[in-house]
Amino acid sequence: MTDTTLPWWRGAAIYQIYPRSFADSNGDGIGDLKGITAHLPYVASLGVDAIWLSPFFKSPMRDFGYDVSDYCDVDPIFGTLEDFDALAARAHELGLRIIVDQVWAHTSEEHHWFIESRSSRDNPKANWYVWADPKPDGSPPNNWQSVFGGPAWTWDARRGQYYMHQFLREQPQLHLHHPQVQQSVFDIIRFWLDRGVDGFRIDAINHSMHDPKLRDNPPAPEDGKVRTRPFDFQIKKYSQSHPDIPLFLEKVRQVFDEYQDRFTVAEVGGADSDTEMKAFTQGDGRLNTAYGFDFLYAPELTAEFLRTALVKWPAETDEGWPSWAFENHDAPRAVSRWAKGMDPDAFCRMKMLLLACLRGNIFLYYGEELGLPQVDIAFEDLQDPEAIANWPLTLSRDGARTPMPWRADATYLGFSDVKPWLPVGEAHRALAVDVQEAQPDSLLHWTRKVLALRKETTALRIGAIDFLDAPKELLAFERSFEGERLLCVFNLSDQPATWTAHGDWHPLLSTGGIEGRHFPAASALVAHA
Repeated sequence: MTDTTLPWWRGAAIYQIYPRSFADSNGDGIGDLKGITAHLPYVASLGVDAIWLSPFFKSPMRDFGYDVSDYCDVDPIFGTLEDFDALAARAHELGLRIIVDQVWAHTSEEHHWFIESRSSRDNPKANWYVWADPKPDGSPPNNWQSVFGGPAWTWDARRGQYYMHQFLREQPQLHLHHPQVQQSVFDIIRFWLDRGVDGFRIDAINHSMHDPKLRDNPPAPEDGKVRTRPFDFQIKKYSQSHPDIPLFLEKVRQVFDEYQDRFTVAEVGGADSDTEMKAFTQGDGRLNTAYGFDFLYAPELTAEFLRTALVKWPAETDEGWPSWAFENHDAPRAVSRWAKGMDPDAFCRMKMLLLACLRGNIFLYYGEELGLPQVDIAFEDLQDPEAIANWPLTLSRDGARTPMPWRADATYLGFSDVKPWLPVGEAHRALAVDVQEAQPDSLLHWTRKVLALRKETTALRIGAIDFLDAPKELLAFERSFEGERLLCVFNLSDQPATWTAHGDWHPLLSTGGIEGRHFPAASALVAHA
């Protein structure tokens, strides 16, 4: 049973598309908007509710679109605004909502705001970015470090000051405390909502405001982990997560409330992401939901680890609404991290059913429905600036951004007729869409079954979650909503387990060869009372 009175986004399944890597329509080796539009019927066939498009805005592409030079235009490599309008119209025809990325923590250095800001200390946009004088010895204003390595400050001779950047030096930090900057953000929101966009995924939102006093960050305590960047040596007490961020998000929500049925989701990383996610989504006056990095970088998936993450979001009215992702464009493919010692196909089936049973919104990354593994990218083929800067200690994000495999018999797997911007994964050939479409028992068809079950079952979309005692190999919980009860059991290990659930349960969907009380490795079961 499905409750049709719910907001469309509550419990939604959202499919992330990385535009550079989805489909190339014009033969330049880079995916584009027309390529996405051509494949929207495939996306709709999965049974997802919405698509999230990673940045396609005008950009010099130093960080592949997360360095925006014009928030209100499409970069020519992806197409035109008219191409976006056609994509949105086709998506809506197919019943898909459109979510686009927004990056408000920083812009490109080529944005006209920054060009004006750096031109002098007294121009109209002089304070639209975070500028500071050097210390008496000429060194940066404080000890803040950038995510991608080195100080979070770059000297600019035109102003005789340093400017702040949390990421690349080509991504200067917006001064989001500034009322005029906030108003410009609100204008950008309205531009896209007026164009038919259904929601925003807000990038790095806890990086968007800094301590105006520019106090030094304290050192991070030793935790035994390998530190690959200077950024890892600090507690980011002052350089991010400013207490004014939730207040800014309340203003953002007021703009969204001018429109019907719109949606906001924040990306929140860092050591205190759970607390921040709840602050950013608390009540009805901030964002609708947020997702963190609980699973995106986890080296293994265990029942204890999952339970620890999920119990932080009980079904209480004053809690925010969570979202979950096992994969995205910044993290290694999950099957390559988690399926050690298990059959990859069996693991992916279990993982997909697990994702569909979580309380909250769920995100699928393009190709996750095919079980794509991480691709090993040679150093000479790397595009990821973070990986290049920290080679070989930082795992390249490029390995999760490789071209979508549409046709197994094509040289470049049907993504393009020419050499793509990143190498195709040869291991992806046997997992291509056309291969799996022709196999009724493929992971692709299994994904459709799983998402159909979630869509038609209110308990899975929005119900309460109650955990059950089970052997350490198993994660077991009940999902319930107004008398509808489901039992969900997952063997996350590479060892079989035996367990008996109390009550009278009837299987709805299962994978991995479960027989009675016996749960083989990488098996899963959903049953109803």
